[in-house]
Amino acid sequence: MTPVPALPDETRPGRSALRVADAAVTIDFYRDVVGLRVQHRDGPRVTLGAGERALLVLLEDPAAEPRDERETGLYHNAFRVPSRVALGAALERVREGWTLDGASDHGVSEALYCTDPEGNGVEIYRDRPRDAWPRTEDGSVRAAGAPLDLEALAAAADDGAGSNGSQLVPDGTTLGHIHLEVSSLEAARSFYAERLGFDVSMSFAPGACFFAAGGYHHHVGVNTWNQRSTPGEGLGLAWVEFLVPDGDPVDAIRERLDDGDGSVTAIDGGIELADPDGIRIRIRPAE
Repeated sequence: MTPVPALPDETRPGRSALRVADAAVTIDFYRDVVGLRVQHRDGPRVTLGAGERALLVLLEDPAAEPRDERETGLYHNAFRVPSRVALGAALERVREGWTLDGASDHGVSEALYCTDPEGNGVEIYRDRPRDAWPRTEDGSVRAAGAPLDLEALAAAADDGAGSNGSQLVPDGTTLGHIHLEVSSLEAARSFYAERLGFDVSMSFAPGACFFAAGGYHHHVGVNTWNQRSTPGEGLGLAWVEFLVPDGDPVDAIRERLDDGDGSVTAIDGGIELADPDGIRIRIRPAE
């Protein structure tokens, strides 16, 4: 088999889109707890982000069916803040206005976990410097799952410093990675690594695999922990977007992905296709 060209090192997640039943309640959560800014409203579509960067699209659909326990889809959206101060501020917001589901020191990062009002998982995290990431003997990234010292993290928050002087996340916040619930690790690996061109960055956890571009710890995580088996068609993840350098890469990616069967379509200045579980993946040039 001819090796698939790797995605450009600069590839990164752009936005994810959630289909929600109640946009108003969900907006309140992502603004007041996560700290995203409402950037644009257009009928049932609301865009939130950090500074001028769009990170999350909410698509209100009160008639959509709730996701059930068999359906694949989102495990969590992971919003990466640029400093420990900003992560401490996020901890304060969660404690004051929501419920913290968990927290971990992964070695490569420190992470907080919660669940939005519609049951979608949310991670807020900050990376440690790359030269401090734990690695295996062969040099690959090795993440961990140690407890996170929440009181030390809370002490890092300095009266909202790192939050633009308000309850918003700093402008440098990004959608750092997305974690998906899939029906088959083998099929997911074939799609994300062998078809799209992500590197397999980690596979340390039973029932999980992680993919990245440019040596990052992961831009995509997949797991089979809850034994999901049916594509989701209602509420929950509508699509996720990955950004590549402007210019030829999108055309080159489309050329090698397009089998002439209509599975790759043009959309929003880029392309869209589905992974083996029907999760819609968009690729477009970074602006």
